[in-house]
Amino acid sequence: MNQKSSGAGVGRRAFVSALLAKTPEALVVTGLGSASYDVFAAGDRDENYYLWGAMGGSVPLGLGLALAQPEKQVVVVTGDGEMLMGIGSLGTVAVKQPKNLTVVVLDNGHFGETGMQRSHSGLGSSLVAIARGFGIEDAFTVDTLEGHETVAERIRQRKGVAFAQVFIEADEPPRALPPRDGPFVKNRFRAALGLAPF
Repeated sequence: MNQKSSGAGVGRRAFVSALLAKTPEALVVTGLGSASYDVFAAGDRDENYYLWGAMGGSVPLGLGLALAQPEKQVVVVTGDGEMLMGIGSLGTVAVKQPKNLTVVVLDNGHFGETGMQRSHSGLGSSLVAIARGFGIEDAFTVDTLEGHETVAERIRQRKGVAFAQVFIEADEPPRALPPRDGPFVKNRFRAALGLAPF
């Protein structure tokens, strides 16, 4: 069963903002929807790679980036619905075990982009148990704002894959929309890594 505490959850925007403030060197890949809005609201950066319509694609993209940039901190910030769509990617992450990848799942127990229907995690599935089942040993839950310190420490250490299921409030803050131009986001991100556009 899901191990969510009896509290209402952490404020998503406050958590993401605090986490990214503590990890300014990180390359950040976002899942579609609210995760992208939260990361953008915390401050737009060339090192943010926003996904708009690739549901289930944030962890595979983050994995590829972590393998290609082993000296960089790589963080995937996504939601429970998007993570569920790409849940099999955690198996590949566990096999490859990049030391510099941290997956942060903002879990409100709902599909926020399609009408706030209850998600599997809201109905009892434990994403931490699933991650551990795939072979990601450092999988844990966070249910306080102060928990961002624990996640930030994992990101900075780069000692192995980490998976954090962050229980957040089931609310919908005003949308803060990052750039929607895919080639622009991609080329800006590549330039931040010292790579030529294509």
